[in-house]
Amino acid sequence: MNISMDWKGGLKFAGISRFGHAISTDGSKQAGGNEDGYQPLELLLFGLAGCTGIDVLLIAQKMKQEITGLKINIEAEQKEDYPRFITKAHVEYAFTGRSLNPEMLNKAITLSQEKYCSVGTTLAGVTKITHSVKINEA
Repeated sequence: MNISMDWKGGLKFAGISRFGHAISTDGSKQAGGNEDGYQPLELLLFGLAGCTGIDVLLIAQKMKQEITGLKINIEAEQKEDYPRFITKAHVEYAFTGRSLNPEMLNKAITLSQEKYCSVGTTLAGVTKITHSVKINEA
């Protein structure tokens, strides 16, 4: 996998994904940026949510779970001093569906976190990742 980003002045960088989607990163105003894009660490959390979300959906569907909606919320904490890496991340999976089995959903999440999610396993060496499940019948 290769990516490239071009500096656009200030603290802004822009790139194009291999699927052709534009992305921009920028720093906070406090850091000297214009907040005209994602913060890079924020993108890492979006990557974690997307990565585990894909895994969980695919695994749960193989387990015959009728998921009609999934919202992933992540609450993260950073180290106070530099490097300000993520020390803790709590991932909340809010499922909507019919006759969902909490044990199967938790098994799908565990498989994602421990085996399949590249972002999560990359973070696991420095970040304590926990999770919770909410189920809404629909």
